[in-house]
Amino acid sequence: MAVHKILRAGNPLLRQKSAPVPVEEIRSQENRKLIKDMFETMFAADGLGLAAPQIGILKQIVVVGFEQNERYPDARPIQKQVLINPLIEVMDAPREGYWEGCLSVPDMRGYVERSRKIRMTWYDEKENFHDEVIEGFDAVVYQHECDHLQGILYIDRLKSPELFGFNAELDAAGRERVAI
Repeated sequence: MAVHKILRAGNPLLRQKSAPVPVEEIRSQENRKLIKDMFETMFAADGLGLAAPQIGILKQIVVVGFEQNERYPDARPIQKQVLINPLIEVMDAPREGYWEGCLSVPDMRGYVERSRKIRMTWYDEKENFHDEVIEGFDAVVYQHECDHLQGILYIDRLKSPELFGFNAELDAAGRERVAI
């Protein structure tokens, strides 16, 4: 296993769309190693999720999950999960705003409104197909990470440019620190 360098905003790979993983290749040795490396990289960076493009691999693979996170002490745990070729359908639910952060946009956060209820389909690392309705904070995290697969960063979805900045400056201004 290896901890990879996380690409930062401005790297052109983060703006490219990722290729789906052929189902017959999901369990390949290459993908198994990639998934292990992604979890190790995510945990080393104290993240909640990581998409393959964030380490320069343009494949539709996302890992999420944490039990406790120092950056977000009030966030409830999210089950460790591998999402391969995820598709999201936004359900008819109200949008809710969150202060989001990103390992590819370090030391900053911005206010983004997302659906609190989504239907998502994906394969896991064992080729099991999932079709689930996901709600609340989990839905926000999954949408954020899956955006990376389409070359989208959370800064593209800011409610307003005034609701974006460095963590230290936002903290000094009393801005909420609930973020992903």
